[in-house]
Amino acid sequence: MSDTPLLDKLEEGRWPSFVKEIKRAAKNNPAARDLLGIVELSYKDKITHWKHGGIVGVVGYGGGVIGRYSDVVGKFPAAEQFHTMRVNHPAGWFYDTKTLRKICDIWEKHGSGITNFHGSTGDIILLGTKTESVQPCFNELSEAGFDLGGSGSSLRTPTACVGPARCEWSCFDTLDLIHDLTMTFQDELHRPRWPYKFKIKASGCPNDCVAAIARSDFTIIGTWKGSIRINNDEIKKYVDRGVNMKADIVDRCPGSALSFDEKTSVLSVRPEECVRCMHCINKLTKAVRPGTEKGAAILIGGKAPILRGAFLSWVLVPFMEMKPPYREIKDLLAKMWDWWDENGRNRERIAEAISRIGLKEFLKAMGMKPLPQMVKHPRSNPFVFYNR
Repeated sequence: MSDTPLLDKLEEGRWPSFVKEIKRAAKNNPAARDLLGIVELSYKDKITHWKHGGIVGVVGYGGGVIGRYSDVVGKFPAAEQFHTMRVNHPAGWFYDTKTLRKICDIWEKHGSGITNFHGSTGDIILLGTKTESVQPCFNELSEAGFDLGGSGSSLRTPTACVGPARCEWSCFDTLDLIHDLTMTFQDELHRPRWPYKFKIKASGCPNDCVAAIARSDFTIIGTWKGSIRINNDEIKKYVDRGVNMKADIVDRCPGSALSFDEKTSVLSVRPEECVRCMHCINKLTKAVRPGTEKGAAILIGGKAPILRGAFLSWVLVPFMEMKPPYREIKDLLAKMWDWWDENGRNRERIAEAISRIGLKEFLKAMGMKPLPQMVKHPRSNPFVFYNR
């Protein structure tokens, strides 16, 4: 009979199982073996057997390591300490196999051998090591060219989509921007100083492949000014192949910006009605492209539910050029952090602080004028009040 009957059930589904991977690691690592026992016991007792406590870290850093301890040490001594190390990933998550093997070799030497590629912030997650192994592991990772990511009340590791490296829709170089911001804000990344965490994510176009709108305090979404570009010669080819332009494209445009002449097979757009949803571009990849004047929209406030529920980020700057040295975006970040540090409460994300104090006061501190694009959602009453 298996020692982990409840966990075994999780291997029966259609999808890859984390249990299977832990069992592979457990063949060579006592900590991974005891991890199976702790998780099985947690499922049986319907309570967690992990506890957080004490500060674990490396010299000079205030984050990057999350301390974790077991409360069933007598039963599973090898997993008494099971700390997590967050490792800063390369922008766009580009690796070669030599680098991946190097990371895994270091982790098998100093930890459980269990990894997560990648955590919700984007970091490489190394699961399970002891306090005395944290610094030696960090030293070897540093020699291999890697650094720790953010944790605690600090800047979390900035994240980018693959951008222009593999995607023709990218409206700016997400990889260069995120690498630049990561290097510029090293102090904010490694030394917690704010009311709570702060996440930066960049998507090169409105498809938002890194879910920045839902999961980042500071959201950078590639966009363009003016009209989309339409190649009607290619549109005719789509029509000849049986694409129903009216049903599949025009009627699904959320801004009702498109029209199609069935006699001439010409697709037209009213640029002022286009909301940059990407639907027509995604469906007609050879015929429709973003405009030529490209940059990014800056949004603020995305977060998961903690104090005041989940927030989707909303527009702060409708359009900003994204060119090195990115002075404008860095100055905006510095202003925001100063305001939040001064006004935020403990464990209050910046969106929650803005919601509590008011967008009006936030914009005043930023030196920004209110714009229609900043409207988060329609008003709940028909009256408009404003100061002359």
